[in-house]
Amino acid sequence: MFENLGDRLQNVLKKIRGYGKITEDNIGEMTREIRLALLEADVNYKVVKEFINNVKEKALGEEVKKSLSPGEMFVKIVKDELVELLGGEKEDLVTDKKPTIVMLVGLQGSGKTTTIGKLGNLVRKKYKKNPLFVACDIYRPAAIDQLKQIGRELNIEVYDEGKTNPVDIVTNALEYAKEHNNDYILIDTAGRLHIDEELMQELVNIKDKINPHEILLVVDGMVGQDIINVIEGFNNTLPLTGTIITKLDGDTRGGAALSIRHLTNVPIKMVGVSEKLDGLQEFDPERMASRILGMGDILSIVEKAEEVIDEEEAKKSVKKMQSGKFDLEDFLSQMKQIKKLGPLENILKMLPGASKLGLNKINIDPKQIAHIEAIVLSMTPKERRNPEIIKASRKMRIAKGSGMKVEDVNRLLTQFEQMKKMMKQFSNGNMKLPF
Repeated sequence: MFENLGDRLQNVLKKIRGYGKITEDNIGEMTREIRLALLEADVNYKVVKEFINNVKEKALGEEVKKSLSPGEMFVKIVKDELVELLGGEKEDLVTDKKPTIVMLVGLQGSGKTTTIGKLGNLVRKKYKKNPLFVACDIYRPAAIDQLKQIGRELNIEVYDEGKTNPVDIVTNALEYAKEHNNDYILIDTAGRLHIDEELMQELVNIKDKINPHEILLVVDGMVGQDIINVIEGFNNTLPLTGTIITKLDGDTRGGAALSIRHLTNVPIKMVGVSEKLDGLQEFDPERMASRILGMGDILSIVEKAEEVIDEEEAKKSVKKMQSGKFDLEDFLSQMKQIKKLGPLENILKMLPGASKLGLNKINIDPKQIAHIEAIVLSMTPKERRNPEIIKASRKMRIAKGSGMKVEDVNRLLTQFEQMKKMMKQFSNGNMKLPF
């Protein structure tokens, strides 16, 4: 979502880094470019004006003038202001109440029902919760069926009473949750095409009855500046504890999302980063600012890896790499682990300097990975453990068994040998990472 904005800001900051001293002229030039980048990305003009004034004021302060590297100081100021604009401190989900009651509200089409699935999946994995979905959208055709389908996919129970009174449904659902040890209750409420009195009154009635710990507004990140009106419309009647922005991976300028906290004082708590049911992330202003400015987000990569990768398997592989005994069976095992991280291009984008190295433009076809797996799986266990024995006749058999060509097998074996050599050099301390 912030890719174009990130590219523009990174180019501006690259220029300023090379300046020996900071003057009103070069600061004026840089802030003009930053202002244009933010406005073109659809950031609210009042927010842009305040942001630029803050950056200018700090950049022309005595501390920067006396600094040995004023360019780096300017970059730090821009990053700090961007973090502040995004909300400053990370706002955590409420998870310490038993049970935790969460109401999800939003307009129709914002992705509310799917987001319930994603949020239930996240709290179960990360916080070891036992969630219960409550179907209270009694108006949209097939809304209850959709929630049940998501529940089946995730093996999470859905409580529903059909198209009866939503207030009665949530009251009975809480009793049911107590009896079945559900400690995280996610309530799917009705949406409308626009905010109206009837919708808001129903939500207020539910809120008054159950006193939820969280009221999260699910809002489509692609609606542009109208995102602010939607948040304010709900927040004027319901005390929102946060927003979840969906479709953050969409092809949109996305700057309106940068304006949310500043203009509404409602924190962004979660962001949707893919359509899959594991495509929801907790929102961290510091990490998001680092990503936008091309400084990477290694912590998020590490956290994702900790969630999905088997630690013992990873340790074994590292030892084998260091000793030079890494074989194609280990390679296949690692590929399976890496696939759990999600699309590889999303991981590459989070590396420091990804834009500079062109990693943010890489598209990895999942079919290529499937082809590599097919080749390795067509080998015998002995061949996978001893790739050097794979000669012409074996290559022909492997190619035929995998539906690939002999040259594809040759290419894989060559690349594997090159990778082994490189890993050995890294482990011996003879090479440095390129970032």
